[in-house]
Amino acid sequence: MSGKPMKLILTQEVTGLGTPGDVVEVKAGYGRNYLVPRSLAMPWTRGSEKQIDLIKRARQAREIRSLDDAREAASRLSGLKVRLQKRAGSGGRLFGSISTADIAEAVRNAGGPELDKRKIEVKNPIKTIGAHQVAVRLHPDVSARLDIEVAAS
Repeated sequence: MSGKPMKLILTQEVTGLGTPGDVVEVKAGYGRNYLVPRSLAMPWTRGSEKQIDLIKRARQAREIRSLDDAREAASRLSGLKVRLQKRAGSGGRLFGSISTADIAEAVRNAGGPELDKRKIEVKNPIKTIGAHQVAVRLHPDVSARLDIEVAAS
């Protein structure tokens, strides 16, 4: 195996690497063993320029339009009270954990902005009832902290 870099097109946002549609060069093992199997990237070919345009257009359609929109969404999130209910056992441990999709749905139900679950960053899996904090990347320049309360159902 050679250690030469491989060229990939990102299909998802990868923290520290780029956004969907970006063409990146990474070490062969990282691309082959991590990015491609997890559908975070696809191999770059000369004919894939059309796919890059499609990915970028789809991203722009979904993306919060501007920095101002992102800041407005961040201020809405900061004042939001988000509550989730999950089944829990004794000692406050949940059966399973809270997913980013659960958080996005709870924000929507609490009257918050529509969030892409892929933009929600949970440092440690949420497996207990109580107060937790997660980060939300709204824009490359804007991140927001979101406080969520997990209660037993």
